[in-house]
Amino acid sequence: MNYRDIITIEPEKRGGKPCVRGLRITVYEVLEYLASEMTEAEIQGRFSRPDARRFKSLHCLYC
Repeated sequence: MNYRDIITIEPEKRGGKPCVRGLRITVYEVLEYLASEMTEAEIQGRFSRPDARRFKSLHCLYC
């Protein structure tokens, strides 16, 4: 799995912080939500374009 398929870093988006590709959510926010025991479904519900594959891949990269 290539993290570049999941994570983007663009200076003009979210202050250049690593974000989930196609969404304006930072990697830090996802990890913070997971650490607070939110489920993947709860995290996805916060955003208009949920994509289970992206969140599951991100979770696998960092756990």
